[in-house]
Amino acid sequence: MHHFNEIYPFSAIVGQDYMKKALLLNAINPKIGGVLIKGEKGTAKSTAARALAHLLPDRLVVEGCTFGCDPADKKAMCLNCQKKFPALKTISAKMRVIELPISATEDKVVGSLDIEHALKTGEKKFDPGILAQANRNILYVDEVNLLNDHIVDVLLDAAAMGMNFIEREGVSYVHPSMFILIGTMNPEEGDLRPQLLDRFGLCVDIEGIHDTETRVEVIRRRRKYEDAPELFIDEYESSEQELRERIVRAQELLPHVNMSDDMLTMIAQICIDMAVDGHRADITMMKTAATIAAYNNRKEVNEDDIRDAAALVLSHRMRRRPFSEQQMDKQKMEQSIRKSQKEHPQPTHEHEHPHDHKPQENQTSDGSITTPFEEGAPFKLNQQPLAVPHRTDSFRREGNGRRSTTESRDGKYVRSRIPEMIGPDIALDATIRAAAPHQRGREGALAVKIETSDLREKVRERKMGNTVLFVVDASGSMGAQQRMTAVKGAILSLLLDAYQKRDRVGLVVFRGKGAEILLPPTSSVELARKYMQALPVGGKTPLAHGLSKGFEVLQRELMINHHTIPRMILISDGKANVSMGSGSPLDDAKEVAAHIRDAGISSFVIDSEQSFISFGLAHTLSDELGAKYLRLEDLRAEQIADLVKGIGM
Repeated sequence: MHHFNEIYPFSAIVGQDYMKKALLLNAINPKIGGVLIKGEKGTAKSTAARALAHLLPDRLVVEGCTFGCDPADKKAMCLNCQKKFPALKTISAKMRVIELPISATEDKVVGSLDIEHALKTGEKKFDPGILAQANRNILYVDEVNLLNDHIVDVLLDAAAMGMNFIEREGVSYVHPSMFILIGTMNPEEGDLRPQLLDRFGLCVDIEGIHDTETRVEVIRRRRKYEDAPELFIDEYESSEQELRERIVRAQELLPHVNMSDDMLTMIAQICIDMAVDGHRADITMMKTAATIAAYNNRKEVNEDDIRDAAALVLSHRMRRRPFSEQQMDKQKMEQSIRKSQKEHPQPTHEHEHPHDHKPQENQTSDGSITTPFEEGAPFKLNQQPLAVPHRTDSFRREGNGRRSTTESRDGKYVRSRIPEMIGPDIALDATIRAAAPHQRGREGALAVKIETSDLREKVRERKMGNTVLFVVDASGSMGAQQRMTAVKGAILSLLLDAYQKRDRVGLVVFRGKGAEILLPPTSSVELARKYMQALPVGGKTPLAHGLSKGFEVLQRELMINHHTIPRMILISDGKANVSMGSGSPLDDAKEVAAHIRDAGISSFVIDSEQSFISFGLAHTLSDELGAKYLRLEDLRAEQIADLVKGIGM
């Protein structure tokens, strides 16, 4: 058995240079804002996070302080240390990796009030959460894409402010929470919302190593480490020490790094040409380039630093074109660099005209023509809400997100009640109110004498709504006579209705050889609309892939929020001609459809086939799905409203 102090050395990790570089840059300058590591399982993601903590130099902390405050930085201290300043005892401490489990509740993350202490002594006592332990350490969040959205929001807010604000039981509390944020995720399990992706400073895509020699080296080192960990660690100690000194030297040099106006112009030009939204990319790129210069022991930022920074900062921030890989276009970046070096050129925005009324045809790699279409005008929907299917679940699922709430252990505390059985979620404020009138008649030296009959538990609620997922056929057959224009009009109508009910809306599109999540479920209809406008059409019809991807997205939604009501709206002519395995394309699609039906996901099919050449394939599929069926040509306001109203009934 290994001793828990034996950590695999950072400098012994084979390959994965981009990941190592991103981690080191964040260690030198935590203001970069964390790193998101996207990669398949078993690619040394967590090994690297732990190794980084071990690599970083020891630091001074205030002795006995929960938050490990920096004795030299009064501004960033907790209130307790500020009061005692400057008479503080200090000790040296190692940096730690604080892990955030997927199942963490909000109380566990932000901290809570110690109820037992308050009842026994009548004093407030803050019970620190994960954000308190993370101060001046590394916060490691594995599978960040599976965390509850409101937990991710809390986390990123603390990362941005360096502080954690808590309001609990009518008591507010604030403490420092500055940490190096490392998030990891496996992209196969779905992506993060774009606005959360943007909050991570750097993003690295890593893959397993496909070169035999390097893979053999990985195995060899792992074997040596497991056979004799102490010897292995000693072997790398000098390279670890060298790296440690390099980090310290870079931290000292960083405030003196200079960036010329030419370099700033270059950053701005690259961000304009790469079509990134907002200004966070420019600012992060500036910080990253300066940190790279300091890491390379230079006081001046050069062109190469900006190239390196762009690769780490931009890949997850570029606006997605449908069916385009979210990758850096090196050639385009070189053009931007050249452009910025000329005398103030006029930036060209060929991608900035969503309302250009001449659809351009582009040849794709599979030889099909892709044509972006205008969307049709939205129809006016009747006012009936999206109806909810009857589900036999252990909680209420009435109505939609805007109006309806359901009891939930991880929701907000809204009121209290007398518990049937005494559990951990005690409502302190209500318990004390219940006990207050009886104090005179109760014996005992406690500040407040509480009896079992006084105890009240918290009732927590969270809003819930539908998750409406559009699975849209964008294959060549949909391009016939601009069918897609009508489809976009229909989708827009449903989107507006979903928006008014505060439902989450997602978009999966299939064409060519596969399916793609164009928009993970989000409450931003504007975003969905933007993606619909850019949707190209062409290629074969991989229907089974589309259904399978849709099923995966809705399963993930249920995993993150089991209170949601999943809906699938399939818009297709049903002419499947790409199979997933060796079976026939239509049989594959039917098999996936049966799985979706068995999982209790309610759905409906909008058939886009033209009536004079009817094969009835979409109708067959709707039977497999147990779905409501409607033809696109009949699709007017009344039918949509009735269809949506009648879903799942």
